[in-house]
Amino acid sequence: MNRMKLADCKYSVVLMALLLGMVACAQQKVSDPIRLNQIGFYPTVQKIAVVITDTENEFYISTPDLKGKLFSGKLSEVRSSPYSSKRTRIADFSAFTKEGNYVLVVPNIGNSYPFEIKNKVFDNVTKASIKSYYFQRASTSLPEQYAGKWKRNAGHPDDTVLIHGSAASDKRPEGFVISSSRGWYDAGDYNKYIVNSGITMGTLLSAYEDFSVYFDKLNLNIPESKNEVPDLLDEVVWNLRWMLTMQDPNDGGVYHKCTNATFDGMVMPDFTTLPRYAVQKGTAATLDFAAVTAQASRVYRTFEKQFPGLADSCLRAAVDAWQWALKNSNVKYNQQDINKNFNPNIATGAYDDSYFKDEFSWAASELYITTKDDAYYQSVMRYNEAKLIIPSWASVHALGEYSLLRFNSSLTPLGQKDFDSRKSKLLILTNNLLQDIDKSIYETVMGQSKSDFVWGSNAVCANQGVALLYAYQMSGDLKYVKAAHGNLDYLLGRNGTGYSFVTGCGDKTPMHPHHRPSQADGVFYPIPGLLVGGSNPGMQDKCWYRTSVADEAYVDDVCSFASNETAINWNAPFVYLVGAIEAIQLQNEKMK
Repeated sequence: MNRMKLADCKYSVVLMALLLGMVACAQQKVSDPIRLNQIGFYPTVQKIAVVITDTENEFYISTPDLKGKLFSGKLSEVRSSPYSSKRTRIADFSAFTKEGNYVLVVPNIGNSYPFEIKNKVFDNVTKASIKSYYFQRASTSLPEQYAGKWKRNAGHPDDTVLIHGSAASDKRPEGFVISSSRGWYDAGDYNKYIVNSGITMGTLLSAYEDFSVYFDKLNLNIPESKNEVPDLLDEVVWNLRWMLTMQDPNDGGVYHKCTNATFDGMVMPDFTTLPRYAVQKGTAATLDFAAVTAQASRVYRTFEKQFPGLADSCLRAAVDAWQWALKNSNVKYNQQDINKNFNPNIATGAYDDSYFKDEFSWAASELYITTKDDAYYQSVMRYNEAKLIIPSWASVHALGEYSLLRFNSSLTPLGQKDFDSRKSKLLILTNNLLQDIDKSIYETVMGQSKSDFVWGSNAVCANQGVALLYAYQMSGDLKYVKAAHGNLDYLLGRNGTGYSFVTGCGDKTPMHPHHRPSQADGVFYPIPGLLVGGSNPGMQDKCWYRTSVADEAYVDDVCSFASNETAINWNAPFVYLVGAIEAIQLQNEKMK
């Protein structure tokens, strides 16, 4: 059956309606064994596809109507999967640079989905991935002018949030009412979590700090688009203002989450009426909050006219949170213990981190960069980790290291002295990622280790790409950009499933994500720009999967929260990865 194509994540600037077009040449055999980036390629970069075959063969590039061979080549030697009996060959057409719309054809196998070769090929993907946060906004309606067919009524005003017993204090006893509006829905559910907002906000703010020239120019068609603030930062401030409501002004501690007691059903946000609670203050939430607000203080300082006093408020909030964390350095969020002692029982996402050295390091790093106070840098080193690992919501040490590298030239001498060792840790991590990439089944960093395929494996892939791009920024070596680009290719189709994992971007994309608005809104297509979790052999949702093979354990079913849910912390590194690649490509083109 022929599929409709969401054309390269392209939106009408006015109505944000998707431009729909039929997949070219319905009579052709689109071959699932041919896996490539379904969006396309820049003219001058590496262009490869993966073909699942044992057979030696040629391939060629043609226009979608299959009239003529524009470029031809031989498939590579066979590569074997470490996870299954699958064998692949590589089709490298990097030498083909002519702009246009094409397919890759392998005789006796078929042709690929159509793709483009052009400059700014991922510009619309970047916009879609950032715009996805607009669709996650709580406490506001999404009018058709900005949301197109995904318009909806406001849900979760969160102006009467109850202090849960686990969060009670003398000045805010159980049942005390606070207002905690705005923010983003965390994932496929309608709750708001400080810990997961932490890594999300840190990654998005870092994307802006690293590539502000590019992000300054993006118009996302959100309500704030006509002001003098970059749309990315307008979107981020929606969540920032919510985060600020989650700090207890009496002591500086930060509540772990704003949540229902149980998850809402698969309904639209305005249909939900369950009470909302602010649940227990904790060390991880408070330190993540301190890091984000310290970073936000310096970013929004540039926009003092548009956001009067926001930078100062953020810095005060960060300092107060830091002081609370020093006094409460081991307050773990344990939902099981909470439910033994307080009612109602809380059954929503836990984000129950119990190791806080990385949070202390990240918060101290951001406070040091913003204030230039050496006392914070002493804390950075007190909580320093011996090696760098790919970040996740439970492991945020790398976020502070990235920021320290970014701002090294403006640090005090105390911080600058460790630049070489900090850079060395980054390059050790990324050089390890590059080992044997030319032997891997999909010629990507992603998937060389089975440990990559966890819940949210696509975020692992995107965060690997972010680390590689930091290595490029520190070294200038384009091999890191090339590898990061390979991980972007993975997310957009060159992977074990053949899916482009971003809704609405490509031909074979998730149509049934575990995402309440996409499921309940009555619109055939899901909200665009959302990165789903990806292959996960853990299969914790107990849905039906075609296979448990590590790099193929994915199912496009709303049942599958373990492989097909969306989450703000998964989208954030994708925003960084695709936006940074666009920015770097533009920079390099201008330098030619």
